[in-house]
Amino acid sequence: MDRFHELNAFIAVVEAGGFSAAARRIGDSQSGISKAIGALEKRLGVMLFNRSTRSVTLTDQGQRYYDRTKPLVEEMDEADSELASSTHIAAGPIRIATSATFGRLHVLPLIPELLSLNPGLQVDLVLSDFVRDMVEDRIDLAIRVGPVTDPDAVVKVVARTPLVCVGSRSYFAQHGIPGNPHELIDHNCLLYGGLLESENWPFVGPEGRFSVAVRGNLSSNSVETIRAGVMAGVGIGLFAKVSLADELRHPDVMTILDAFINEARDVSLVWPKRRFVPARVRRATEFFARALPPRI
Repeated sequence: MDRFHELNAFIAVVEAGGFSAAARRIGDSQSGISKAIGALEKRLGVMLFNRSTRSVTLTDQGQRYYDRTKPLVEEMDEADSELASSTHIAAGPIRIATSATFGRLHVLPLIPELLSLNPGLQVDLVLSDFVRDMVEDRIDLAIRVGPVTDPDAVVKVVARTPLVCVGSRSYFAQHGIPGNPHELIDHNCLLYGGLLESENWPFVGPEGRFSVAVRGNLSSNSVETIRAGVMAGVGIGLFAKVSLADELRHPDVMTILDAFINEARDVSLVWPKRRFVPARVRRATEFFARALPPRI
């Protein structure tokens, strides 16, 4: 039996919730669907469904198989659609993930232009400082600030943003301004990443690169929280400059230790490694590769 027919039958049963509903969905007979599923299970050597008189549900193996094969079938459908279309219009849903602060400041303002240029797109923008699993969360395109360690991803670096160490004048008026990085151990440093113990901040001096273990009474996995803490005079923060906007122009905020900082972070476009990239993903990638650098 044709493997593609088996796979289509399998996905139809999963999404329709039963064999008869799947048959109606794809225009086949119920016996044809049952025969295709039976052939697929025999070939794979596993049971894909738990069957009862009332319901059909996936087994654990069936769920894993669905999670792996559904994106493949979608890619094949995309390939068929693109080859069948002479206009190659980028259309359909695209899920874009990026960090909350960077997304609010730099990605969200660009979405209207992206949609204006590609009116067929339907954008689902996920803003989260948590690094998403692109396959599990069905992310089509991620925009990340910092290193990308996922071996199963394609990475395109489009810009770099320097690190800056900042605090409020009200904080420094009360606690003094550190003259060198080692003096940070006597200051309240706000830690991004949710680590209450300590964090190593990178610096450079006459003898090369070094780090200082800093501590503070506020940590968070949200850049927004650390920014708010700095603005409120709670302590000192280390940021990718791209995560700060009006703060650097605020009269109460100042950068410190500039001579000791030359680290920078990549701003990258990331998508899952696969042989076929849908037109909508390519179009969005090209758009952000062009539109993001001038903002950074």
